Amino acid sequence: MAMDKADVMEPHLPTLQQMQQWTDVIGRAQQLMLEQAAGATGRVLPFDPETVARIQTSFADEGLALWQRFLDSGGLLRDQPDPAPAESPAARKDRRFADPAWTQHPFYDLIRQSYLLTSDYMLRLADAVDGIDPKAKAKLRFATSGMLDALSPANFPLTNPTVVQKTIESGGENLVKGLKHMLADMEKGQLSHTDGTQFELGRNIAATPGKVIHETPLYQLIHYAPSTAQVLETPLIIFPPWINRFYILDLSPEKSFVKWAVDQGISVFLVSWKSADASMKDLVWDDYILKGQVDAIDTVRDLLKVKSVHTIGYCVAGTTLAATLALLAARGQADKVASATFFTAQVDFSQAGDLTLFIDDEQMKLVDQLSAGGFMDGRYMAVTFNLLRGRDLIWNYVVNNYLLGQDYPPFDLLYWNGDTTNLPARWHKDYLTRLYRDNLLVVPGAISVDGTPIDLKAIQTPAYVQAGREDHIAPLESVWKLTENLSGPVRFLLAGSGHIAGVINPPAAQKYQYWVADEAQPTLEDFLAVAKETKGSWWPDWRAWIAQGNSRMVPAKGARQPGKGRLKAIEDAPGRYVKGR
Repeated sequence: MAMDKADVMEPHLPTLQQMQQWTDVIGRAQQLMLEQAAGATGRVLPFDPETVARIQTSFADEGLALWQRFLDSGGLLRDQPDPAPAESPAARKDRRFADPAWTQHPFYDLIRQSYLLTSDYMLRLADAVDGIDPKAKAKLRFATSGMLDALSPANFPLTNPTVVQKTIESGGENLVKGLKHMLADMEKGQLSHTDGTQFELGRNIAATPGKVIHETPLYQLIHYAPSTAQVLETPLIIFPPWINRFYILDLSPEKSFVKWAVDQGISVFLVSWKSADASMKDLVWDDYILKGQVDAIDTVRDLLKVKSVHTIGYCVAGTTLAATLALLAARGQADKVASATFFTAQVDFSQAGDLTLFIDDEQMKLVDQLSAGGFMDGRYMAVTFNLLRGRDLIWNYVVNNYLLGQDYPPFDLLYWNGDTTNLPARWHKDYLTRLYRDNLLVVPGAISVDGTPIDLKAIQTPAYVQAGREDHIAPLESVWKLTENLSGPVRFLLAGSGHIAGVINPPAAQKYQYWVADEAQPTLEDFLAVAKETKGSWWPDWRAWIAQGNSRMVPAKGARQPGKGRLKAIEDAPGRYVKGR
């Protein structure tokens, strides 16, 4: 049934008193942010008076111009807003304001432009703080940006035209359904991104056939069944990060890197880390190196009777793989690893991005408080990563799930993102302080493993280093530094997209692109200047690269079949550890 115009709930122009109240709220919020940053530095924040005056004058002039345009054109009495000054590309592409009502309805257009103007003012003012520690300044800007994202008019039911219209059309049922979603999330202590009932490990996710053939208190080793008659003689061991579940590399079959690698004729083994519990409270980084990566390397070498293995380390497991290679080099055992591939991994944390803002004395105290049982609940880590992209991973779902009451989409990547993993408390704190805060891994001899000082410069193993152009967890500039700390031949590849989609990009999807240089370059700037772009997935480039050292193929028989060699099958993949909570 068509609605009469009189049935539509029209917003009213704010009064002068209301506008003054909002101005006061924004001013007090700004003052709190500045006082917080001042407290972090222990002194008054220094501003350049001329810069601040210029910003304030610009804000006042643009604000008055906005109101003048609104009033001159008749305010809410007009049918369409007058053309506004040209907006920035970022403002035009802001998905929060995709509904045409944000620009076509005068009131919502005024709200939108006022919010964007105020946001620009507060960010420019945060940037105007000078003469303080760069990390304190970055923390101020991050906090300011996060606060502004939270205060977006799109996040509130009465100032979001999409929510207003949905409420009218459904008679408020969207808000009731959204409340159910919110209460369910509160009960489980985690924001939902997808419908978890649509996925089952081993059936439609993490479903590549294989067997668990080796198990320790720290990890299970999965051996995947070959799908080709011949396989590459040198096997591959994949080390996923233990801050997440391994199946980011084995999502639905059409997205699975594991399945693709198996179909490429590679003997694939993968480490499934155990989610931490109280029994793992004393684990340190040495354990993940020696009892994890080195143990897995030796296990596969012994099982298949091969001299060496190919390795992949993703994110934190890539950082650890670098330490493992340095340890093997120091002990004269470097030939155990034929090649090392690093997915979005860092070793020099001097430019590690916004994650470094969560590492200071106060945050370490919080880590201690949250890890009283000897391990940190993975939900806290999930919040941290979500905060890095709060607009997309928090507020977008607040609007869709809670305000609009939309059904959750069945999305395997989002299911994985919400499947959190617990972390050993002692290891987690050491990792944050020794690597992220103190940046000791790139200092020769500053870190020892099992009593052996390590030096990344001693690594001669051929390396393939992959970075994501839009990675917010392991920034491109930080990943590049890995190439500067390895002494062997390095192939650097820059993939389109970010920390996940930049890695999980199967060829059949025909998405994104990648850049490589014909010859190694001394700096990132030099690489970007000469790198050639290729459309689509970079996976085939990697497959060609690992075959350069030894392309010999062998029959996929005997120990090449899971459970048919010396190590018998313990259980079917994906195993118990990935299901532990």
